[in-house]
Amino acid sequence: MFTKIGDVSADAGACPKCGSLEVPYPFITDASCGDPRYKIYCNNANELQFMSAKGFKYKILSFDLSVNKLIILPPDLLVVNDNTPTCYSSDFSSQGLTLDEQLPFNISTRNTVMLFNCSDNLLRSPLNCSSSSFCRQLKDKIEACRGTLCCHFLKDSRMTSYMIRVRLGGCTAYTSVVDIQPHDPVDNWNYGIELQWLPPM
Repeated sequence: MFTKIGDVSADAGACPKCGSLEVPYPFITDASCGDPRYKIYCNNANELQFMSAKGFKYKILSFDLSVNKLIILPPDLLVVNDNTPTCYSSDFSSQGLTLDEQLPFNISTRNTVMLFNCSDNLLRSPLNCSSSSFCRQLKDKIEACRGTLCCHFLKDSRMTSYMIRVRLGGCTAYTSVVDIQPHDPVDNWNYGIELQWLPPM
């Protein structure tokens, strides 16, 4: 069961709160209160954030301390100067989500990743770009991505567990759903990217 951010409890010796939010062990927001490998960030809006290897920060939605997992919010679409959304993820300049392989985090196998605005060469990939792809249920709801090729894949053990990549010549936008069920309506999807961590030794 996932614990919403406001409901977590801090162990003795945990870091100061982020506004009203507890920072659960083993995570830290200050180098003086724990292991720097588990550093997360408290922003000016008192939201906890996870930072990728390339410096992009993602809002943390929940922790599951019983199984060492957390869920971060997938990136929004990039908005241009006239406030028009594009079919590019806001972390496009970082080529999507990349985790530092020296840190104790990886992307779990419960994520179904949906890619949008894909080039035709993805049709020759093992990704599901067919009319039955989960992404087809969502694509028409995203105005900026209508009419583009979309694909999905389950982030399983055969793939790198440290990256969700977007780029020109591939796909330029993505989202992720945790533990998707084939017959769930789109409105019931649990949008997020689930990460797991190794506990401190």
